[in-house]
Amino acid sequence: MDRTFKSLSVILSYPTKELQGAISEISAVLMSDPRLTAANRRALVPLLTELEQDDIYDLQERYVGLFDRSRTLSLNLFEHVHGESRDRGSAMVSLVETYRDAGFDPVTVELPDHLPVLLEFLSTRPLAEAQDTLADAGHILEAIEQRLQGRDSTYAPVFASLLQLSGAKVDQEAVAELMKEPETDPEDLEALDRVWEESEVRFGPDPNAGCPQVRDMLAKIDQPVTPATAAE
Repeated sequence: MDRTFKSLSVILSYPTKELQGAISEISAVLMSDPRLTAANRRALVPLLTELEQDDIYDLQERYVGLFDRSRTLSLNLFEHVHGESRDRGSAMVSLVETYRDAGFDPVTVELPDHLPVLLEFLSTRPLAEAQDTLADAGHILEAIEQRLQGRDSTYAPVFASLLQLSGAKVDQEAVAELMKEPETDPEDLEALDRVWEESEVRFGPDPNAGCPQVRDMLAKIDQPVTPATAAE
């Protein structure tokens, strides 16, 4: 189990009280990973501090405003390359088969291409495979990072960290193409309704199960995430 990928998966998930209670353990993992530069680790501190100390409702509102109200910041990766086309459905089916072949069964109602779900899966795979997968999505990750930087969001360093972990050189032409997509004003509810008027296909077990719980994610970690074990 790669606990850095697991930790990044958790902090990109919808904020909950369980997440807040796990931040010190998550921080220990991230701050001790030599694959991340010192600058990357320092850049993650403001987000980790916010997630641990800020009011949970403020955290949830900011999260929804960022990731759920704009397609250009969607954590559903295929959204950025396929939109609502049939190609997205085919890609989704292929990804589900990849998960099943590896014996991976995420406990979530999120789509298979949801970045936290993908990172949880990658945490169970060999590093080279995880890096190749992240490299394939490198242009998407960088485009999201740039947009988050434009909003002065503390989530931006998470995407910088993923790009560093991938070890890939990103196709800047592909990034530029994604950046042509206009931003959506998260306060313009009528525009948001138009953007999201097509319902999503759910691949999860129960569409009424509510938001994914961090404790379900943490339960799959093979050992407790503590400063002592993180340093080993």
